[in-house]
Amino acid sequence: MLNKYRVHEVAKDFGKNSKEISDILTKYATTPKNHMQVLEDRELSLIFEYLTQHNQVESIESIFADVYREPKPAQPAKQEMAAPAGKGAPAGQTQRTQLPAQPRPSGSGAPAQAQNQPRPAQSQEQQPVSRPTTRVPEKKIVDTRKGGDVNLAKYDEKLENLAAGRTKQMQGGKQKFQGRGGNRKGGFQGSKRRQEEQEKMRRLQAEIAKKHPLVVKIPDEIGVGELASRMKKTGAEVVKTLMKNGVMASLSDVIDFDTAAIIAEELGCKVEKEIIVTIEERLIDTAEDKEEDLEPRAPVVVVMGHVDHGKTSLLDYIRHANVVSGEAGGITQHIGAYQVQVNGQPITFLDTPGHEAFTAMRARGAMVTDVAILVVAADDGIMPQTVESINHAKAANIPVIVAINKMDKPEANPERIKEQLTAYELVPEEWGGDTIICPISAKTGQGIDNLLEMVILTAEMKELKANPNRTAHGAVIEAKLDKGRGPVATLLVQNGTLHQGDVIIAGTAVGRVRAMTNAKGEKVESAGPSVPVEIIGMSEVPGAGDDFHAVADERMARELVEQRKHEQKMAASGPVGKVSLEDLFSQIQAGEMKTLNIIVKADVQGSAEAVKASLEKISNEEVRVRVIHCAVGAINESDVMLATTSNAIIVGFNVRPDNNAKENAARNNVDMRMYRVIYDCINEIETAMKGMLAPKFKEVELGQAEVRNVFRITGVGMVAGCYVTNGRMQRGAQMRLLRDNIVIYDGAIASLQRFKDSVKEVAQGYECGITFEKFQDIKEGDVIEAFLMEQIEV
Repeated sequence: MLNKYRVHEVAKDFGKNSKEISDILTKYATTPKNHMQVLEDRELSLIFEYLTQHNQVESIESIFADVYREPKPAQPAKQEMAAPAGKGAPAGQTQRTQLPAQPRPSGSGAPAQAQNQPRPAQSQEQQPVSRPTTRVPEKKIVDTRKGGDVNLAKYDEKLENLAAGRTKQMQGGKQKFQGRGGNRKGGFQGSKRRQEEQEKMRRLQAEIAKKHPLVVKIPDEIGVGELASRMKKTGAEVVKTLMKNGVMASLSDVIDFDTAAIIAEELGCKVEKEIIVTIEERLIDTAEDKEEDLEPRAPVVVVMGHVDHGKTSLLDYIRHANVVSGEAGGITQHIGAYQVQVNGQPITFLDTPGHEAFTAMRARGAMVTDVAILVVAADDGIMPQTVESINHAKAANIPVIVAINKMDKPEANPERIKEQLTAYELVPEEWGGDTIICPISAKTGQGIDNLLEMVILTAEMKELKANPNRTAHGAVIEAKLDKGRGPVATLLVQNGTLHQGDVIIAGTAVGRVRAMTNAKGEKVESAGPSVPVEIIGMSEVPGAGDDFHAVADERMARELVEQRKHEQKMAASGPVGKVSLEDLFSQIQAGEMKTLNIIVKADVQGSAEAVKASLEKISNEEVRVRVIHCAVGAINESDVMLATTSNAIIVGFNVRPDNNAKENAARNNVDMRMYRVIYDCINEIETAMKGMLAPKFKEVELGQAEVRNVFRITGVGMVAGCYVTNGRMQRGAQMRLLRDNIVIYDGAIASLQRFKDSVKEVAQGYECGITFEKFQDIKEGDVIEAFLMEQIEV
């Protein structure tokens, strides 16, 4: 086959989408890798055969449906068919025949004669169909009893007894004027009968209660008085029953569900567990959408890549190339997200500052993006930030489209880029992989139309849908405090439609949407799925990545916000549960850990790759070790953020974390492990997976000092003139010498001098001289980190 005929081209020619064509091939041949796969003759024949078989005409007449018509039925036939429905006679006449005869006081001959006149034949034929000939209204008997057998005899007997009792009572009442003896006798008989009646009524109520017991809802804990009220019993009855069961409790005491259930059942009630509905459940609609309510929505795209590789240039070109003609001065970028139209289909772009903001949103649980565009400069290649972007996109489990930018430059080498990408499991389609590679130039516009078309096709394969006819919910893209307008938030609606005037809740912020502005700076009154808008009216600035929900009750929303603030305060004081080597085995045993995510940072690329390869080999049948990020350099805040979102452990090989990373890791309980020997790292993780890890020592950090000057003393060697920046330096303590956060030397402090005196320790803010055991390679700017190893008591 000379011409390449791809899946999406076949779908376009037949008016289908790529998913339908893929389903046909999956059923009758092999599943295509994606919509760009070139089809063979055999596969095309299968598709043509299937579409021919499933699109046959029902009959020859249907082909000529526009020409051929059935002859219309004759008018009399229509009248005959309409007669039963219309009852033949005019409405007024029909009503007159149904009315009973009204007697006339005088002169009734003429009407009577009129009534005795023969009716039209048509009316006479209808009479048996519509109504009986008699004018007496038909008597109807309606059985109002509910289903089930009713013992009528019992109720008849009760009625007779009551009637007899009342008659005798009335007689007794009459006799009370006749004499004292009769009066006393009648009163005694009446009270006796009343007692009998009350006893009968109690028995009757007991029988009814046995057949139809009262349903009582009981929470986890309930007061005795409240339980009595719900069971419609007296407090004395409930307390008495409790005492019978060996529980001494007063009406004000609280009992648990099990005790309350036993008492309720003993008193003839049916027990149900009361499920407490939280404010959040009552306020926020989280019901699943029905398939028929869903409609296609625009894809949300994030552009990531290394600095200066052309992310902003690409976004600017897309924004200005798709601007509506006639708009004065082009588009003004008001918000950090915007929509463009590509062949009549919208695409939403998030203008975020790289993977940091993207990860921050993921850290708060907001999975807002559907596709990632990775920008790589054709003349520069894969850089450290490019690798981080790849790993962040993979961790979020979203498809990556690679845009090789700066193709207009003479030194552009796209083949080298493709080769580099294969090392990160991004294999181009022409090499048998499934990664879409688009050579582009953000300067000239070359290949950008093709890139956007690939985004549309990738989104089409994902079948992105949402329900616009419900209350809105989505994510906060960014938020800020404006001096003139107050808190301003950029929202991306993910489902439903947001209207002006809606009450929304986002994290610990609540408010009413006073005004909405779209990406063009225009005021809008509503925003549907995948539409970004900027709103004002919030009580405070929400956090980027917070979920927002439109709600019906503002008072309840404020109550929920107060509850969330309290929960945040409590959570901040308590420990955050993250995976660590100490509790790894227990989590594996509990079935919580299926994959152990690890981030590897090393001093050189060779060490990083060796550590990664060694760690991935120690997976067992219960847990798989997965290195989600592997790079060179010190452990930074971005690594800790990725570890937080992916629940990962950070392994450092000859590197140390910077101060921001340390603070962030301590705050988020991220486990960081530092090693000098590769076998120590592998052995420790292996023993942790087997549950045999029992660390006997832990590292206690003493302080840090910065080397400000280096000088040589005869007989002593190199001395580091230092300034203690944090904590304290202590003689005899263990130490590390760091150069750009890479560990140069690991040993002990040999001597500690303060001017000419030898001292035991030097505190923060003071200068000192330090020498090391068997180490002389000290340079200005180096950092000395002092620590002690403390034994842990088992």
